[in-house]
Amino acid sequence: MKVGPLSRGKVALSTRKGQAVLAAALLVGAGFLAGCGESAVAGPEPGADPDVLMLGHIPSENSSNIDEEYGLVMEVIEKETGKKVEFQPATSYAAVIEAQRAGKVQLASYGPFSYVVAKDSGVPVSILGFLADDKESTGGYHSLGLVPKDSPIKDLAGFKGKKVCFVDPTSTSGNLYPSAGLLESGLDPKKDVTPVFAGGHDSSAIAVATGQCDAGFAHDGMIPQLEESGQIPAGSLRTVWTSELIPSSPIVMSDTLSAPLKEKLTDIFSNKLNVDWLSANGYCDSADACTLPGEEVWGYKTIDDATYDGIRKVCEVTKADSCQAG
Repeated sequence: MKVGPLSRGKVALSTRKGQAVLAAALLVGAGFLAGCGESAVAGPEPGADPDVLMLGHIPSENSSNIDEEYGLVMEVIEKETGKKVEFQPATSYAAVIEAQRAGKVQLASYGPFSYVVAKDSGVPVSILGFLADDKESTGGYHSLGLVPKDSPIKDLAGFKGKKVCFVDPTSTSGNLYPSAGLLESGLDPKKDVTPVFAGGHDSSAIAVATGQCDAGFAHDGMIPQLEESGQIPAGSLRTVWTSELIPSSPIVMSDTLSAPLKEKLTDIFSNKLNVDWLSANGYCDSADACTLPGEEVWGYKTIDDATYDGIRKVCEVTKADSCQAG
């Protein structure tokens, strides 16, 4: 198992508007593909299985150890399929989409929105599952609108004229749902606020806590993590808006893989990558000792594409530029 970045470079806060936002993000993906030639853009021939399966992952606030979190996942895939697996973290959501479109990544962990952008722009992928907290979980999370604790802002309408931190153009809880929330509050997310794309949920929340942004957005699990790690003082942020439930982030496989390999991968994620099976089959000493991505998760459960139709409807409402990627 190896680790290598899809694209390198420090992520900094940047202010971008309109289609320039998406263009800048896509350039990161294009940078990864540079030098690969026309055949890379065209993608692989269907049924062609590479010797090494590349596992891509969208930017994560836990980027320093995200490869370790996927160690057991990669071990199981390698043993059950006979294929080597290499982990590829990325510095932009678009880098993962374009790498998978080009056939350079066979497995990818997306956010809900970036999955829809990939799927609906023609990237040939099928969902393998999502990480569930327990075997009965149906998944889901929320986006939060955040302000400093002493801010006079009380709701999204108060974001008017303010510098607002978003996460990434193709972030579900860090851009798409917040944009819908602003529109519902009578604000144009392009014109009525100064948008700043922080690159990660942690960066967005920290920027609000430190005064770099007047307000911002992040997923609902981000603030406890930052407070526990000491990156922001406890109680330094206040929530003024909560989105509707957002479907969980999926992991997908390329449809260009052979049918036998796709069947094996489907079986692995549907039946084996959970703490019950893993502990029973000697991959870890006990269910509590199994280390899967995330915190205190049970394992992967199946989910279908129709679950993400709500995101497609939000795209119709917001008419976000990034909904048209690809």
